[in-house]
Amino acid sequence: MTRAFLVLGITLAAALPAKADITHKIQSSIQLTVDGAASQATRIGSTLAVSGSNIDFSSGSVPALGTLTSGSAVGYTPGDYAIKNAGEAFSYSESFIEGDDAATSTSVTTSSGNVDSLPLFGSNVVQSGGVAGNLAGSIDSGGTISLTAGGAGTTATGQVVTEITVD
Repeated sequence: MTRAFLVLGITLAAALPAKADITHKIQSSIQLTVDGAASQATRIGSTLAVSGSNIDFSSGSVPALGTLTSGSAVGYTPGDYAIKNAGEAFSYSESFIEGDDAATSTSVTTSSGNVDSLPLFGSNVVQSGGVAGNLAGSIDSGGTISLTAGGAGTTATGQVVTEITVD
């Protein structure tokens, strides 16, 4: 009888189901990007700097800037000077920078991702945009990634992540 209980106990133990939670995740993604065109133009103002020693402007004109109007130069009047004390050392420095014209428009036009025209000022930063061209990507049911290169300024990234969790 003991033997029968032993055989019955082993049979029942072997027949009990095993408990295991299995999770299987598959995530796939394609990212295609085309850079945008950008520009930054900074207008430079007119400047005039004058310095010196033993200089007299009383008989002449003092250096000056005029008014800036679109389409014309700012109007610069150079200095007319004399030496104050003849025979003594003197120094004179005059510096002038013509500023940018007053802009009537600061728009950027683009086609095909390239900057076609830009209002040019004293300081300019231009970034051409990308051109999609043949840019493409796909992932099939087997997880095979297919990426096709685009033109300049494009990026293609493909990713497949497979995760199996057993609890």
